[in-house]
Amino acid sequence: LTGFDIELMKAVAQKAGLEVEFINLGFDPLLAGIAQCQYDGGIAAITITDERKQQMLFSDPYFDAGQVVVVKKDNADIQGRANLSGKTVGSQIGTTGAIETEKIPGAQLKTYDSFDLAFQDLINGQIDAVIADNPLALGYVGKNADKLKIVGEVFTSESYGIAVCNKQTELVQKINQGIAAVKQDGTLDQLIQKWIVAAQ
Repeated sequence: LTGFDIELMKAVAQKAGLEVEFINLGFDPLLAGIAQCQYDGGIAAITITDERKQQMLFSDPYFDAGQVVVVKKDNADIQGRANLSGKTVGSQIGTTGAIETEKIPGAQLKTYDSFDLAFQDLINGQIDAVIADNPLALGYVGKNADKLKIVGEVFTSESYGIAVCNKQTELVQKINQGIAAVKQDGTLDQLIQKWIVAAQ
């Protein structure tokens, strides 16, 4: 396992004096497992929402993200969220992207088990657009700059946090200390540069 979230969690744990064992799960099972306290916590670009706060605790935010629209490079008629009526829009099941797509009048949501599959269908012309978190979209567009582009502005304001089982208040405090430390010493900025900006 590697990536922005994994490296960040390792750095936070090191600062907070925590030992971490990583288990790779799908997004929905991860959230369900944290809500039921099967797992102590989770990190996976999880947006902090009021709804999720009823089921689990969250750390302080470590990254601000929002939703963006991604289309094929040669698409001229979709300029952003406002042009998605009558279009088929892909997103990963259970994510903010899927929730936001359902709010767009006339847009047809097609859900996927992973964003990999959604972007693959977009490249292959099976769907018209994908709505995803900005950093994630930047990464995919960066890898497929000849095939994909982001259109319009970021249209939601969101923060990522580390989700924690709601019985683990002490753990959240330790994680917050770790997050503060990686923000202060520049580790967080380095990881954003490496995994998110460099992917553009």
